[in-house]
Amino acid sequence: MKKGWRGRLARWLAIGAAAAFLATALPVIAMRWMDPWYSAFMLDAALDASRSGRANYHTDYRWADLEQISPHAAVAVIAAEDQFFPFHIGFDFKSIREAIRSNERQAKRRHPHIRGASTISQQVAKNLFLWNGRSYFRKALEVYFTLLIELTWPKERILEVYLNIAQLGDGVYGVEAAAQRFWHKPAARLNRYEAATLAAVLPNPVLYRADAPSLYVASRRDWILGQMRGLGGAAYLDELENPTEPPKAGARARLEGKHQ
Repeated sequence: MKKGWRGRLARWLAIGAAAAFLATALPVIAMRWMDPWYSAFMLDAALDASRSGRANYHTDYRWADLEQISPHAAVAVIAAEDQFFPFHIGFDFKSIREAIRSNERQAKRRHPHIRGASTISQQVAKNLFLWNGRSYFRKALEVYFTLLIELTWPKERILEVYLNIAQLGDGVYGVEAAAQRFWHKPAARLNRYEAATLAAVLPNPVLYRADAPSLYVASRRDWILGQMRGLGGAAYLDELENPTEPPKAGARARLEGKHQ
């Protein structure tokens, strides 16, 4: 009897695991070709605005294919957020180790800033599918969805989705909406200066404003422009299809020292 009970339990657990995998994997696979109409982060922000009584809050989200987005914008977010994006499999373990050491140093100094080490792929996973939070369960789901995305999407698609769902202002999502809102032109016409300004607000796009840059945003923008040149400009996007050699560690060190 006990053996039969254990066998039935194992079967039900296997069925449940398979159902959970299909329920999560199929939407990820479908979004390799289907453009997301919304994201979990957008929904969470809209609900927060509603709960706090912000009646004038509006989600500004306008999809643009990668070919309709200025290459400057693509290079800018890579330079600012994840310079090793073409070369990793979703996780930058060197940055994770360095972030842990940096945060330990900041904690000893009682510094309020906590540094992250999320790659573009991780940010797509959590913004598109997950909720805000720091629990181990949510982090495990982030790892799971990041792996699914990396295994089923090409790098160009990951970057395309990121450029469309990244928050770039209060209620402003994606470079198309941001370009229209701040400069009254399509994302295809963003120049290097404007693209770097958008990338500069990514640490906190509600606190920092692309249309009224603070000294911090202006400083970070100038650093990003330098990094874009160091990566080779738009030519660096060729690494997405045919990765050859990652950027030298010096660029990463300058980022960590000055802007993290």
